[in-house]
Amino acid sequence: MNSSSRLSSSQKAIVWVVLLLMFVVGIWYLLGRTPPAQEPMMRRGWGGQTTSVRVVPVEKGGLDVQLRSIGTVTPLNTVIVRSRVAGVLNSIKFTEGAEVAKGDLLAEIDPAPYRAQLDQAQGQLQQNQAQLANAEVDLDLYQGLYAEDSIARQKLDSQAALVRELKGANKSQQAQVDDARLQLSWTRIEAPISGRLGLRRVDAGNLIAANDTDGIVTITQTQPIAVLFTVSEVEVPALLKAFNSGEVLRVEALNRNEQSVIATGKLLTLDNQIDTTTGTLRVKAEFENQDNALFPNQFVNVRLRLNSIDDVLTVPADAVQHGSQGSYVYVVEDSKAFIRQVTTGIIDGDRVAVTDGLQTGDRVVLEGLDRLRDGREVIVEGDASVAEKRFPPEGLPKPDGMPTREGAKGSDGKPIGPRPNRDGTPVPPPKPHN
Repeated sequence: MNSSSRLSSSQKAIVWVVLLLMFVVGIWYLLGRTPPAQEPMMRRGWGGQTTSVRVVPVEKGGLDVQLRSIGTVTPLNTVIVRSRVAGVLNSIKFTEGAEVAKGDLLAEIDPAPYRAQLDQAQGQLQQNQAQLANAEVDLDLYQGLYAEDSIARQKLDSQAALVRELKGANKSQQAQVDDARLQLSWTRIEAPISGRLGLRRVDAGNLIAANDTDGIVTITQTQPIAVLFTVSEVEVPALLKAFNSGEVLRVEALNRNEQSVIATGKLLTLDNQIDTTTGTLRVKAEFENQDNALFPNQFVNVRLRLNSIDDVLTVPADAVQHGSQGSYVYVVEDSKAFIRQVTTGIIDGDRVAVTDGLQTGDRVVLEGLDRLRDGREVIVEGDASVAEKRFPPEGLPKPDGMPTREGAKGSDGKPIGPRPNRDGTPVPPPKPHN
């Protein structure tokens, strides 16, 4: 009884395994089998395996010789406004972040102590001036008496020395008056340059010291403004040649993704030596910045135009590939793509100059490069021959499962029309064959 039960269980297990294998094989067969009419036309094509590509013609035109770098926006002048005299800050006369002109009143220090010092110096000066006037009258009297031989020569010389002494004292006292007047004027703190104000660093009512490190506020000159950037030492000869030509070299400041120009300026000056640590030369450009598009310490991409080259063959930079044998492009000829070795030159934006390997009118592949091999058949997007490759003319043999324009129906019973291009435009009808 036990033996027959064990045998029956083994048989049941074998049956279940067989059924499971048959189920898996059936699923694999159904999923792996694709009706010929539904296979992708781009893979089957007309006449073998093809790849859809987009091509552009080789053009002849001009390109700008440019240098590219990363720069930092730097004010031409930056000033920390400090008080030259100590005292109580009576008032703040500016608005944070505002534009100010040179000479505008920014703040005031309590002037009372300095006005008193000026009055004291002026009073002492008046006393000295009175003494000098009296001494000069006595000197005139002594000179007359000496001429009459009424006084000794020593008396006259002593009076003359006293006059000179009082004149020197008056000059010294006048300097003290001027210094006291200057100290009083410094109680009015004015803008030393034109520019944009920062945030104030002290409030009114505080007792401040002369030449305090933090100062009261900072002024940065933003119109015009400078951009500092570096140029590699291998590019320095071309830069020097263009700079010494006397022409104004245009400099553009671009945003981080280099898609838009923030401001346009001119090359201002070059540093006098190459940094041996980085192998670069520091360069300064100036921008008018009337719209305040450039902000101090902002990072920008810099494009410096040196000169331009005319009548040169150009292609999109994305069409040029790089391999172990050098640079190359795919050229479409007779519906096939072939590798063509090229020699490239300068790059201007998204276009590159080709000095050898191409001719005007050659069609190079721009999109679909990752699926290409040398000599592979291609379907050019937007080409009228695409329709004939997908739907061969009537009367010619067709690969199994390839629908025709007339009478072809899908699984839902509706007519099958030509597939549209990748950009959504319909495929134009083929030209009639004679």
